[in-house]
Amino acid sequence: MKPRGTRVLRLDALARVEGEAALHLRVEDGSVTGTRLRIYEPPRFFEALLTGRGHAEPPDITSRICGICPVAYQMSACQAIENACGVTVDGPLADLRRLLYCGEWIESHALHIHLLHAPDFLGRADVVELARDQRAAVERGLRVKQAGNAILEQLGGRPVHPVNIRIGGFHRTPAPDELGPLADRLRQARADALETVRWVAAFDFPDAVCDHALLALSEPGRYAIDAGTPTVLDPAPRRFPLSDFEEHVREEQVPHSTALTATLDGRRFLTGPLARYAINGRWLHPVAADAARDAGLGDPTAGAVCDNPFRSIVVRAVEVVHALEEALRIIDGYERPPRPAVDVPPREAVGVGATEAPRGLLYHRYALAGDGTLTGARIVPPTAQNQRAVEEDVRRAVQSCLDRDGPPADDDELIHVCERAIRNHDPCISCAAHFLDVTVEHA
Repeated sequence: MKPRGTRVLRLDALARVEGEAALHLRVEDGSVTGTRLRIYEPPRFFEALLTGRGHAEPPDITSRICGICPVAYQMSACQAIENACGVTVDGPLADLRRLLYCGEWIESHALHIHLLHAPDFLGRADVVELARDQRAAVERGLRVKQAGNAILEQLGGRPVHPVNIRIGGFHRTPAPDELGPLADRLRQARADALETVRWVAAFDFPDAVCDHALLALSEPGRYAIDAGTPTVLDPAPRRFPLSDFEEHVREEQVPHSTALTATLDGRRFLTGPLARYAINGRWLHPVAADAARDAGLGDPTAGAVCDNPFRSIVVRAVEVVHALEEALRIIDGYERPPRPAVDVPPREAVGVGATEAPRGLLYHRYALAGDGTLTGARIVPPTAQNQRAVEEDVRRAVQSCLDRDGPPADDDELIHVCERAIRNHDPCISCAAHFLDVTVEHA
């Protein structure tokens, strides 16, 4: 019999996520009746900051939105501006952009897997405690992250908020021989990444199923990272032009969060690794596909879907292997372009761009005046899109805990369940980590 009465759990600060957020959860007579992920960081109004700036400025300005995934913001901004100006960046310059993006996937996923998420599965409070008895695993993760940072530093000028990116390409491109040492480092990281897949695949995963609609970019012939067409799996696949993104993905303000929350054609949805794997898995590099099969994710080349959000850590580990293989492929075939950037003359138009940030699809739209002045901007980050799905996953995880046989769960256990369910999605609220301050009310 379910316990009677009301329980209200408030997590005033979530630990091991990038940024500041809280959770409010209400249980009445043994059933979860309310779940609110409250993002309380002050809004930073980047769209307003961009309005009135020149068309070359968004890549540098938007990179400051996030210190973990600045390249995602830079690449989406470049695409949107170039789309407005009728310019296509292709050939070696496009390859270098993809290589740079691979670096961001590698470092971001490695950070999440080893420092933020793995402690949940191994009964440790944080990575410091984890390192006491899993030192080799933590050091392996740091080596992989450092390899991703090396790509960002080589192509971007520095690993955080790169300064070498501009619309049309780069300020400077490397000579082929400059990438040789980088390739050696990535080959060493590949062995570490494959071992990481085996490590996380052995974790004990709770039973869970997410039935959200899935949204990711798709690009037939390769695993979508830096370009593609929005594709929905719900449950059959369908595609729509990027220019129609805002007709399908609608944002609204909710009272409990400073972040907007989104729906896809009127329902909750999920973007990120689980969506990418389901929609693009057939295009994984063979080494990554083999790693996925060995890890129990099914056969991605046959359309396997991972619908357990707790196993997203395995999908991220597989994506690290893919990003390393893709980076090595690009370096192996690289020829220095004749100039570091193509011209992007301004014109009056509206342009859109989207890429796959480590946490999911990131959309930008800019309106330009004839002289290149920005007259409007719209940025839709992954966490805003995922908020409803995260809240539902938390509700289900807590409900499953309440419905089990045996002694009732106490507040500390329910709090831990909530945090685990949220960290499955690696929400990128901003770049910070917090201690947990909990207030529990019994009514």
